[in-house]
Amino acid sequence: MQWNRGFFYSQVYCASFLVWISPSVTVVDVAGSQQGIPLSVVKLWASAFGGEIKSIAAKYSGSQLLQKKYKEFEKRGRVEEIDGAKLVKKVAENMEEMFRKKAVAIRRIVEAAEDAHHQHEENPDLQYEYFNAVLINEKDDDGNSVELGGDFLLEPNDHFNNLSVNLSLSVVQVPTNMYNKDPAIVNGVYWSEALNKVFVDNFERDPSLIWQYFGSAKGFFRQYPGVKWHPDEHGVIAFDCRNRKWYIQAATSPKDVVILVDVSGSMKGLRLTIARQTVSSILDTLGDDDFFNIIAYNQEVHYVEPCLNGTLVQADRTNKDHFREHLDKLFAKGIGLLGNALTEAFTILEEFNQTGRGSICSQAIMLVTDGATAMYDDVFEKFNWPDRKVRIFPYLIGRESAFADNLKWMACANKGYFSQISTLADVQENVMRYLHVMSRPKVIDHEHDTVWTEAYVDNTLKDSRGLNPVTTVAMPVFSTKNETKNQGILLGVAGTDIPLQELMKAVPKHKLGIHGYAFAVTNNGYILIHPDLRPLYQEGQKRRKPNYSSVDLSEVEWEDTDDVLRNAMVNRKTGTFSMEVMKTVDKGKRVLKMHNDYYYTDIKGTPFSVGVALSRGHGKYFFKGNVSIDAGLRDLVQQDVALADEWSYCNTDEHHEHRYLTQIQAIKQYLTNRKPHLKCDRELIQQVLFDAVVTRPMEAYWTGLALNKSENSDKGVEIAFLGTRTGLSRTNLFVNPDRLTNQDILTAEDTEGVFNADHFPLWYKRAAEQVPGTFVYSIPFSSVMDNKSVVLASTAIQLQDDRKSPIVAAVGIQMKLDFFQRKFWTASRQCAALDGKCTISCDNEDIKCYLIDNNGFILVSEEYSQIGLFFGEVEGAVMNKLLMMGSFKKITLYDYQALCKEYTGSGDSAHTLLNPFSAIKWLLTEIIIFLLEFNLYSWWNVDVTVKADRRGRTMMVPCDTEYPAFVSERTIKETAGNIDCEGCMRTFVIQQIPSSNLFMVVVDNKCDCSSIPLVTMEPVEIMYNESLKCDRLKFQKDRKKPDSCHPFHPEENARECGGASSLSPELTAATLLPLLATLITR
Repeated sequence: MQWNRGFFYSQVYCASFLVWISPSVTVVDVAGSQQGIPLSVVKLWASAFGGEIKSIAAKYSGSQLLQKKYKEFEKRGRVEEIDGAKLVKKVAENMEEMFRKKAVAIRRIVEAAEDAHHQHEENPDLQYEYFNAVLINEKDDDGNSVELGGDFLLEPNDHFNNLSVNLSLSVVQVPTNMYNKDPAIVNGVYWSEALNKVFVDNFERDPSLIWQYFGSAKGFFRQYPGVKWHPDEHGVIAFDCRNRKWYIQAATSPKDVVILVDVSGSMKGLRLTIARQTVSSILDTLGDDDFFNIIAYNQEVHYVEPCLNGTLVQADRTNKDHFREHLDKLFAKGIGLLGNALTEAFTILEEFNQTGRGSICSQAIMLVTDGATAMYDDVFEKFNWPDRKVRIFPYLIGRESAFADNLKWMACANKGYFSQISTLADVQENVMRYLHVMSRPKVIDHEHDTVWTEAYVDNTLKDSRGLNPVTTVAMPVFSTKNETKNQGILLGVAGTDIPLQELMKAVPKHKLGIHGYAFAVTNNGYILIHPDLRPLYQEGQKRRKPNYSSVDLSEVEWEDTDDVLRNAMVNRKTGTFSMEVMKTVDKGKRVLKMHNDYYYTDIKGTPFSVGVALSRGHGKYFFKGNVSIDAGLRDLVQQDVALADEWSYCNTDEHHEHRYLTQIQAIKQYLTNRKPHLKCDRELIQQVLFDAVVTRPMEAYWTGLALNKSENSDKGVEIAFLGTRTGLSRTNLFVNPDRLTNQDILTAEDTEGVFNADHFPLWYKRAAEQVPGTFVYSIPFSSVMDNKSVVLASTAIQLQDDRKSPIVAAVGIQMKLDFFQRKFWTASRQCAALDGKCTISCDNEDIKCYLIDNNGFILVSEEYSQIGLFFGEVEGAVMNKLLMMGSFKKITLYDYQALCKEYTGSGDSAHTLLNPFSAIKWLLTEIIIFLLEFNLYSWWNVDVTVKADRRGRTMMVPCDTEYPAFVSERTIKETAGNIDCEGCMRTFVIQQIPSSNLFMVVVDNKCDCSSIPLVTMEPVEIMYNESLKCDRLKFQKDRKKPDSCHPFHPEENARECGGASSLSPELTAATLLPLLATLITR
């Protein structure tokens, strides 16, 4: 989590975001020669290799032909400047329409649910067989369907990520800790069957919908389309819809909460463990629009986080996790003086509210204690009566009921709710009850506020949509029966997910250009979509970072140190902003310096704002050509043509009949009027037809090279490819597909090498920043790791040598690395000697030769293991000297989404109990204690403690890091230098390879320079002292409060304020013992 960097950077050793290492020594006169390494010879080698490799790259890519063809068509088109303000307005309108359609679908579900419940009469004896999500298609030992199972037709569906689903029916999921035939659940499932028809109708109207669902206040979850759920490795499904952010956000208004935890001596042992779990469960119910603090009390008041004395903090994931760590440090002693704690809590809420921060809506005090000896009416009279704006929710810990009356009186006198929690099994249900009380005013007002969540990754269903982030639109469902109106009964919440990848279809990527992008933020400043958002631990892994959903815009657009852009978007303004940025590419290893213009506006009907970033120069200009539809279609349907998979040329999601069309098929049917209802981007289609016609001659050119037996005899060049600004690409193989060294190139696996929803291919982006007419060469880092070493060479096609001239395309080739290296070694054996006897070559043992790129990565070395490494990690002394001489520059970058290793030792038994699996064991044990009155506590506790992992382990935890990137100085073409290695003078020469981004480095091998430190690209964690950590916790960035607030209602029935809890009599030992036996054997 990031905060005010203007404050931070005045106190931390880093002085700025961008550090240029300026030259500190004079560059050696390149006209002379350095003893042992003649500059003229190195220059000859570089020239020979550069000429050879450019000839190969230009010939097999066909770059000159493509340049010529675009020149020929230049007069048939015009250059247009992109209007960023008009573009962002169009993007916002497109997204608004997408969101509106989803909200309309949810409202239909809400209306149907309320109507079905209104017509239903509760029947405690109702028997009803429904399709249980876990039990469908399950058989018993005799081959018969199990109860609540039954045959349920499931068919794979690509719209749902190839999961097997039923598009006619929904299924019902009931949490493992609930009885799936409880009368309240059976009645709810029965009346909610009416939603099946609405689910199906919604999907017919809007085929882009994915999961639709209704989460009941009773705990069950109805999901469409029907899909089978599978328990985890422990046989448990812990999912409870009432704990999900979309449910809590829709059910309640934003709130400020102070949690009081009794840590007096009577709370020792199991009670303190239950208290910790209760507080943790309360934290689970708080979202990004809520604020909180936790106070522990005995004879004194102790802030769990002393730094946050007298204030509240936002309930984001980072802050809640921080407080959970402190919960483990609580211990019980002394006596409990509740009056002082209540006074402190009321004071905080009043003072914090007066600052204008916080939710400025509902307020509550959660009291977790094993008893209260008085009612403390004097405290309530002073701070809370008669308005009763602060609700009191006491949780009595333990089985004793001696003090229950006092605590229940507190709840009833302050519009709260009393609960008694005897065991860990009671925690979840009892904590959830306060949400129904907080929802009463909204229910009585009958305000169906539409809420939108931040971006999150839902993997409840394994591989349900891969691990693509979604946002959820949700709406509360109320009881409309007259006899329960003043009770404010919440029936549940209806919702649907919107994959954020779908939002990108609203963005005309061809208008954004090569480096441009769209992004969106929430009312809290958190990223909804942004190409630099990294929600997973590593690309390809299915593990989410713990704080991935609360990445602030300022943590990726970190050059905006004053948060001008962020705050304007949070406050839903429309405007522009400009700044220089450092954009990393190629997994963060390379950096591009550019100047971005930002345009932003709000998305009506949502709490979101959207922006677009356009890079100055060629990025803001677009060439519009014109060809006939017939000619364009003829050339578009060729076999070597592909269009960007994630770009939306035509919207094939609006009608079921269009969903199986490829984009090329859709374009063809749209232009021939075979599908009159198909919606397409006519301007984009016109331009892609133009590109198809212009690039058509490349197929014949490449085919001619492939058929010429005298060409490419050693098959060193494997693929030629091109891409255009409209997302069109063409490829040609010079070898059989099974002979390709790297078969991932230009495939879905090559995520950085293809056109995606949020970026152009890497080879395209890097070529665009090279001098026109030159090639950029690189080794894909993934291919080095997988031992599929190839070299990519690409160049941009620009109409004119002018910053305002758009780059219309890029073209390139893939070569075998050994082919590329042979050309290098051959060139390095040349010399100008008349007799042909060379005094020096790269074969000599007393010199080392390297080929590095403009970011310092090695493409050629005598040692294969060094290929792909950063040069400074191999030749630290030389790299240090190059930095000093200004041949390379060091740029310091910052990563506020980083992960750092942290060693954690074994925890105590209390911490073990907060582990999910151990907590389940505890939960089952405590239920059996309650049911059988048999004290298994000591035996089970020993089992848990013995099995605890005491060996310690390394965890990856969120952190902030700084790391370097390196860029060559374009103006320095050749340099020579000396390095003093403890009295031994080591010489080197660096020479740029003409028409490329490459450099030849020749180093003498006579001195041992190992004493000079290496130059690495390893990130370094930014360490904050305790004072800065505290300031970071306290600091609150600008946020916009939700428009809707329902803190209380005059007709609210405050007499519904709770009582002693009890488990359902149906939840018997016979139900639980089989599951317990399974767990014991693990």
